[in-house]
Amino acid sequence: MVHDHSSRPRVSLNSYEEDIRLMLAPRLAYFAGVARHEHVTRAAHELGVPQSTLSRAMVRLEQDLGVTLFARKGRTVSLTPAGRTFLASAERALTEVERAAESVRADADPAAGRVAFGFLHTMGSETVPELIRAFRVDHPRVRFTLVQNYGEAMIERLRAGELDLCLTSPVPDAPDLVARRLDEQRLRLVVPDDHRLARRKRVRLVEAADETFVTLEPGYGLRRITDALCAEAGFKPRVAFEGEEIETLRGLVAAGLGVALLPPPTVARPDVVELTVTAPRAVREIGVAWLDGHPDTAPVAAFKRFLLSRRGHLRAG
Repeated sequence: MVHDHSSRPRVSLNSYEEDIRLMLAPRLAYFAGVARHEHVTRAAHELGVPQSTLSRAMVRLEQDLGVTLFARKGRTVSLTPAGRTFLASAERALTEVERAAESVRADADPAAGRVAFGFLHTMGSETVPELIRAFRVDHPRVRFTLVQNYGEAMIERLRAGELDLCLTSPVPDAPDLVARRLDEQRLRLVVPDDHRLARRKRVRLVEAADETFVTLEPGYGLRRITDALCAEAGFKPRVAFEGEEIETLRGLVAAGLGVALLPPPTVARPDVVELTVTAPRAVREIGVAWLDGHPDTAPVAAFKRFLLSRRGHLRAG
């Protein structure tokens, strides 16, 4: 006889695994308590649940697993071999849950919690250390996980929940993010010290229209700003080298391989000249961003308030 099973519901392995997790999770602590005391009444007292509830939960657990976990004699129980095997794994699972709970409670602690903070590489030498130093005057025990990256990568990590806040440029405009402008950073045209413009203090960007440029790679905020400023000046930059680090670009300029629009250096180099750009206005806005609707822990909320209080005083160069 051929049986047609097409009308029966089919449960995939993944669905079964999800069901077994939902079934087991709330019962593991009950099971471990009974196994530890080898007595239902004492376990019920310790766990703060009625004895009848605990007994029914253990019977249902065995039925759902299809395995006998306890040998019973009145209210006294002892583990079967299968029960001992299951207990070892259950205790490991409960320990991991406890560790996870302790970790997130510690991170949310108002006095000694953790803030995951991302920022641009150019902010790492002076701006961010000064911000954290000033914040920790009133919050000396708050811990920081610091991530340096370029703008788009930080926004991705923000969306993935890996960062609480990020300091970035340009200030992002996206429906799932909240962003606030904090300050602006002047950009200068950097040229070699023997360049035809090196004796100047100020320059219009159009005067570099025929120059070779060295820039950050596409995807970096400063690259987008450079392209936009050059377009505003009436030309498209001829790019010879693309990199990932601003100080590497400054070194390429010093070697005579091009010019660049860059923020101020941490330490001045003697082999380049940094010219003020008078037209167009060459700045990049610095802002702080976070995920819209994402609840803040107490330390994150405190650091966010602190950053917003520093508007116009970021020391971004």
